[in-house]
Amino acid sequence: MDFSALPTTAFIRPDGENQAAIAALLHQVVDLLVETMTQAANRSPLPQPAEREPWAEIPEIPQDVDRLLGDVRSQLLHSMNAAHPGYIGHMDSIPTTVSVIGDMVVAALNNNMLSVEMSPMFSRLEHQVLRHIAQLFGLGASANGVLVSGGSLANLQALIVARNVVFNALKTGVPVDKHPVFFVSEVAHTSFQKAAMVMGLGTQAAIPVATNPNSQIDVADLQRKIDQAHAQGQHPFAIVATAGTTVTGSIDPISAMAAVAQQHQLWFHVDAAYGGALMFSDVQRHQLAGIELADSVTFNPQKWLYVAKTCATVMFRKFDQLHQYFRVLAPYMHDHDDCPNLGEFTVQGTRHPDILKLWLSMQHLGRQGYGAIIDHNYALAKTFTDAVKARPFLALASQPQMNLICFRAEPAGMGPHQRDTWNAQLQQWLLTQGNTFLSLPTYRGEKWLKAVLLNPFTTSDHVERLFRHIDQYFAAHQSVASMAKT
Repeated sequence: MDFSALPTTAFIRPDGENQAAIAALLHQVVDLLVETMTQAANRSPLPQPAEREPWAEIPEIPQDVDRLLGDVRSQLLHSMNAAHPGYIGHMDSIPTTVSVIGDMVVAALNNNMLSVEMSPMFSRLEHQVLRHIAQLFGLGASANGVLVSGGSLANLQALIVARNVVFNALKTGVPVDKHPVFFVSEVAHTSFQKAAMVMGLGTQAAIPVATNPNSQIDVADLQRKIDQAHAQGQHPFAIVATAGTTVTGSIDPISAMAAVAQQHQLWFHVDAAYGGALMFSDVQRHQLAGIELADSVTFNPQKWLYVAKTCATVMFRKFDQLHQYFRVLAPYMHDHDDCPNLGEFTVQGTRHPDILKLWLSMQHLGRQGYGAIIDHNYALAKTFTDAVKARPFLALASQPQMNLICFRAEPAGMGPHQRDTWNAQLQQWLLTQGNTFLSLPTYRGEKWLKAVLLNPFTTSDHVERLFRHIDQYFAAHQSVASMAKT
């Protein structure tokens, strides 16, 4: 081929002819990356305002790489700055260094995780690492899992397998006289409604179960909903527990729900996308008691294990069930006795080799390292919670069980709409005055402030400054309110 129409660095030439040019380019990129990330604390948690819309047209001729890197620099500054210690509004945080390296390495190799033949090293590594994690969760010697692109796909695959097992639906689908339903917390992740829709059951097949004041499933209401479903001619096939709800970080009563699932012979799935990381803490893992009884578990290392996105897992107590109730053979791929072609066991065929960054992160930090971070996060959460409780004008949505605190201001004499406005304005005040980003979810019909104390570099000093700004805002607005009354 005539390469004259292409830039010198269009590809990393396998003959090494452009090695010096590639090395220089990658050094520029690394310098830009290190410069940007090591100065993250000096910028706002939110993006800098963009001066112009990004250009998206495909140019007729190759563009100069220096210009492209200039645009990349601008894009970095116009992106969310999740590495900032004051970015505490969502379940996102700074990635481990080795997971960034891992992504770069596998991008260069560009292996396909569809089959062992196309990705022999990483396919075997994924199968081995997921088996180890499944055993860490207590799922037993027959357990294993697969990596997927996010918790929504993990939950979807778990429910597909559950449906196929209960209704023997792999080849012929669900019999027409059946009306499959499953049960989830009323505050469960929206991925369960999406899963019901994608599975052709309709979103109403995800039957919501009432929660208690601490946002945990009411087991008595779960029993009632199961009885009602049977009475209405529906056919329950699964129960879902959540270990770490999105808004309040609550953990459902897993053991009690497992007992209900066993009583009714239903599949038991635990969505531990966020809270599953507690299994890496000797101090906190007791909060997931009962998860070892699950038939399937969702766990996202991209959250509390700090692995760069995407990195999510779905694990099965009996991995062999995927052979019988999910696997679709790829006849153009060879079988291997020691490891399955994982693309035959996932919704996705082609997959990114996310396993390297997960393996690197766990090896580099170890259980001791992750335990230390989780302990730090819990200590910070207690400091934060105590500060909320110490202020009569603040209220908690629920008693925190993890490093997520959902709270709001409830000044005396204000109605719900006024409180919503007040808390929205407080959110902006904290951002502009304190360089701290809290999210503003709607919960129980009202606006709340949510803090996720995930960043290892967020300290008690950050929390103390946050509450000083809250106090200043409250004092100023109370003075205005008093003047208005007089």
